[in-house]
Amino acid sequence: MIIYGKQTCFYVLQKHSNIIEEIYFEKEIPKDIFRQFLALNKPIIRLDSKKAQALAKGGNHQGYLLKINFKAESSFKILKDSSKIIVIVGISDIGNIGSIFRTAYAFGIDGIISTSKFNENGVARVSSGAFFDMPYVVYKDYLSLANELKMSGFKLIGSSANEVDSNNNICFNKWALFLGSEGDGLPNRLLKRMDSILSIKMQNFDSLNVSVAAGILTYRMVTNGMY
Repeated sequence: MIIYGKQTCFYVLQKHSNIIEEIYFEKEIPKDIFRQFLALNKPIIRLDSKKAQALAKGGNHQGYLLKINFKAESSFKILKDSSKIIVIVGISDIGNIGSIFRTAYAFGIDGIISTSKFNENGVARVSSGAFFDMPYVVYKDYLSLANELKMSGFKLIGSSANEVDSNNNICFNKWALFLGSEGDGLPNRLLKRMDSILSIKMQNFDSLNVSVAAGILTYRMVTNGMY
């Protein structure tokens, strides 16, 4: 996996240097920073602009690129070891997914489950590196996932722009928060399997960016502030 961007590469250098396999620079690097990378005893390769752009697939690499060895968690481990999970259903925008990873890490969420694959590189960059500290897995069948979570003792919390469940004031110790796409929300078949449904009361507007909504709802859940 190739990651790029100054902030993301620095984050991995400081917190996850063990996953770095090769280091690529496209420009002159300050000596103090270069020494930190040099101390890893990993290959350091100088790239020309064309090769750097090719590795970054046209992204803004800022002269810093890393080849890393990174693998997602297994679904079994996340279900077994977690008590607070975010499930993203049908969300494809990398900016939103990256922001959700950053929010999840900031609020101490144990893991993220996505119902579709996404560009890990892009999410790592948008999340400012939090991606590497947030266990995640792809589980495509959301109905089977709901059953698995219930069998593992999770209470299922759905997000909806249109309705608020009467159980809103119940606080759960082991829960999974399901977030749907901005356009379609959560499928009705999935909503029917939820133990509770949350929405966000707003004035003078009827919708929020999904990553903003994720931050609000996650905060409410982790502080036992369901209302």
